[in-house]
Amino acid sequence: MNYTLHQLKVFLKIVDFLSITKASEELHLTQPAVSIQLKNFQDQFDIPLTEVIGRRIYITDFGHEIAKSAQKILNEAEEIKNKTMAYKGNLTGKLKLSVVSTGKYIMPYFLTEFLEQYQGVNLTMDVTNKKNVVESLAANDTDFALVSILPDGLKIEKINLLRNKLYLVGSSKTNGNSKILSHEQLGSLNYIFREYGSGTRQTMENFFEKNGIQITNKLELTSNEAVKQAILAGLGYSIMPLIGIKSELQNKELRIIPAKGLPIETNWSLIWLKDKKHSPTAAAYLDFVNSQKSKIINEKFSWYEQY
Repeated sequence: MNYTLHQLKVFLKIVDFLSITKASEELHLTQPAVSIQLKNFQDQFDIPLTEVIGRRIYITDFGHEIAKSAQKILNEAEEIKNKTMAYKGNLTGKLKLSVVSTGKYIMPYFLTEFLEQYQGVNLTMDVTNKKNVVESLAANDTDFALVSILPDGLKIEKINLLRNKLYLVGSSKTNGNSKILSHEQLGSLNYIFREYGSGTRQTMENFFEKNGIQITNKLELTSNEAVKQAILAGLGYSIMPLIGIKSELQNKELRIIPAKGLPIETNWSLIWLKDKKHSPTAAAYLDFVNSQKSKIINEKFSWYEQY
C-alpha cells in the first residue's frame, strides 16, 4: 500500500461530512481534487470504502474500520511532529479545554501568557454546561476541564485555581435593606434558575434542599448572561457566581443581598483524568499553571477579595 497522510485526511473529512462538497469546503480544495484523492485511496483496497445510492454517499462497514485506523495514524503523526518541535524548543500542537459556562470569566486569564509564549499551540476551548463538560472529560475528548463542582464517579487529578463564591443577587432597582434575609424570607422570592445540567443550578438546588427552603416561583434560562439580563429587568433573583457579575456590581446595576447561609463557596478547579498521558503541549500547560497561578490571581483577581 502507498497511501499518504493527505489521503487519510481527505477520507476522514468525507466520513465526517458524508459529502464531497462539504469535505472540499472544509479542506479548501476543489471537489474534483477531493474526488481524485478518494479514488486513489480506494484503489489501494479490494473492498469498497464508500458507496453511492441516489445522490448520497455512504461509508461501508469496512470504510468505518479504515477510518478508525486512519485517525490513529494521523494522531501518531501529529504526536511525532509535536515531539520533534518540542525537542527543538518550539512547542506546537493542540490544547483542548472544556469549560463550564461561567468559567469563561476565568479561563482566558490562565491562557494568555501561555499562548503568547508558545504561538505554535492551537487552542480549542468548548464553553458549555457542567453535564457536557463532564461527558467530554469522561470520553477523554479534552485535555483539561474547568469546573466548580467536582464530578462523581471519575478518577481525576486537579489544581484549584480560584475560590468560587456564589451570592444572592438582585437588581439595584428593587427595594432592599441591609438586614440578612432568613430562610423563610428566601423562600418567598421569585428565582431565576439556569438549565438542568448547569453547575450553578445544582449548587442552588443543593442549598435550598439542605436548608429546607421551598421555592414556588421560578424561571429557567439557559445562560448566565440571560439570567443577568432577567435580573436587571426585575424578573427575579438568583444565586450567582461572583466572577460573572463584576461589571454589573461596579456599575451598581446589580446588588448582593445578604442572606443566611450565603455566600456558598466552592473552588474553580482545573481537572484531568487520573493517569492520563499528557501530550507535550498539555504537559507544558500544566507546568505553566502550576508556576504562574499565584501571579495571575494577584494581578487579575485582586478585586475578587473585596466581596
